[in-house]
Amino acid sequence: MSIEFGMPTLIELAGLEENARLCNSLGLKFIELNMNLPQYQVVILKNSGMFQDISKEYKVYYTIHLDENLNISDFNNAVTKAYLDTVKQSLLVAKELGIPLLNMHLSRGVYFTLPDQKVFLFDKYRDIYLNNIQYFKDMCKTVIGGEGINISIENTEGFTAFQKEAIDILLDSSIFTLTWDIGHSHSANSVDEKYIIQNESKLKHFHIHDAIGKQNHLTLGEGNINLLEKLNIARRNHCRCVIETKTVSSLQESLNWLVTHWSYCKCKY
Repeated sequence: MSIEFGMPTLIELAGLEENARLCNSLGLKFIELNMNLPQYQVVILKNSGMFQDISKEYKVYYTIHLDENLNISDFNNAVTKAYLDTVKQSLLVAKELGIPLLNMHLSRGVYFTLPDQKVFLFDKYRDIYLNNIQYFKDMCKTVIGGEGINISIENTEGFTAFQKEAIDILLDSSIFTLTWDIGHSHSANSVDEKYIIQNESKLKHFHIHDAIGKQNHLTLGEGNINLLEKLNIARRNHCRCVIETKTVSSLQESLNWLVTHWSYCKCKY
């Protein structure tokens, strides 16, 4: 697969069809359905006919952004079970709709603040945490089977040591990959870049937006990120790229920057 560009579900647009219409008009290939929104909950996604019809009409496909609150290692088993079931049902929907990738955040969990440090409970009780991670990996492998669906772990505020250990367990399976959110990376002082580059063969997905300091999701060209460097890494790894700005105008301006500054962009905007 050559590099393909997509868009997030934009909150200023009323629903899926408006997003799909915009996606098509801009020459983008896919929409990342955000499961934090009520209209993209699993129970709605199971209405696969509507999603398939819109996909066919506007010649777009979907990826999924799993709920950012997802915590598949919570020590409360009832909570963990609910999140695991959410992932399982999302994978079944992905199989039905031909969705190739689900993006997820890996929760740091709760921490206790002591006078001189933060103590993360997943670190303190690391054996329990990593056992939960292993169970999650095995469950996903069973549900996905041979469908070729990927679950891609996104960097956010900087991976902790226990998170890297968990990701190493997940990446041991071919179904798990990495998402590089270059804006989050910049705002976290690039602390994840060494780890991501060490695992570059596992890169399958990018969230592309500009940033200045802690300010994220800026229009491409308005921040301090070396965008061309990151785009070339995405290209050599045949990654999908979500242009993760938050408004229609910012998305349009970002595409204008892409077609002007990056010769490999095939978008028609």
